Amino acid sequence: MKTEPHQTASHGHLVIIGGHEDRKHGKEILTRFVELAGGPGARIVVITAASQVADDMWEQYDQAFGDLGVTQRSHLTLTSRQDANNEEKVRMVAEADGIFMTGGDQKRLLAIIGGTALDAEMHTALKVRGACIGGTSAGASAMSGHMLAQGKTDLLPEKGAVSLGAGLGFLHRVVIDQHFSERHRLSRLLSVVAQNPYLQGIGIDEDTALVVERGRGIEVLGEGSVTIVDGRTMDTNMADIRERDTPELIDVRLHLLPAGSRYYLPSDNEPLVKPMSPSLRDFLENVTKRNPIS
Repeated sequence: MKTEPHQTASHGHLVIIGGHEDRKHGKEILTRFVELAGGPGARIVVITAASQVADDMWEQYDQAFGDLGVTQRSHLTLTSRQDANNEEKVRMVAEADGIFMTGGDQKRLLAIIGGTALDAEMHTALKVRGACIGGTSAGASAMSGHMLAQGKTDLLPEKGAVSLGAGLGFLHRVVIDQHFSERHRLSRLLSVVAQNPYLQGIGIDEDTALVVERGRGIEVLGEGSVTIVDGRTMDTNMADIRERDTPELIDVRLHLLPAGSRYYLPSDNEPLVKPMSPSLRDFLENVTKRNPIS
């Protein structure tokens, strides 16, 4: 008998993790993911397509979600685009309350699922059914429409140091970097923003998550911080310098949101919870926007 997915009144959540989240002890971030998916009774599928060691990756999350009391947990094995268009595998996503993408290589992940029926079903899960989608490391970078495909990590930003690719598009007008403080990636994110000032950069530390509730607000969980880089009103000479030169970047805005930070949009019933700069307010409105299925 076909089972129906757990129905909630949620607008849908994204749990965007900077990698190396705790899977053995308190499991704060994974606990929150399970809660947002509907609790231990939720149906959770784990997508390991980004990883070259998918079975080993699944074993870790099978144990972690089992420790959290989740009984309906499944490994969604995807090794080809044919898999990502397979009716049975797409149905697993259609019936899931929580969808979790592991780390690995975001380019590999998009090469397998980008533009497939499974990709489309993930958008339906988030935007129509209000499911929770989580991703760590490569799975986090893949969530935005513009995805950081590769880039150097140097002391200073450089012209041409990074390249972008197409991501899954759960968020727009942002680019996400992970392992942020631990791998000293501020210069890399500045390079992205300098070359693409239309985008706001999001850097997420390890064992840290940016939780987005669509139409509502954001919170930061874990042990580190989320860094937001906004260069939309900056002055730069990026267009005039040579490849690998360091640009001038004037009036770049930077926001640092440590664990425990929460920002919510005002509603008819609730006033603005705390004051925000125009830049942060625009970021909040953008990432919580209920974009249509695309």
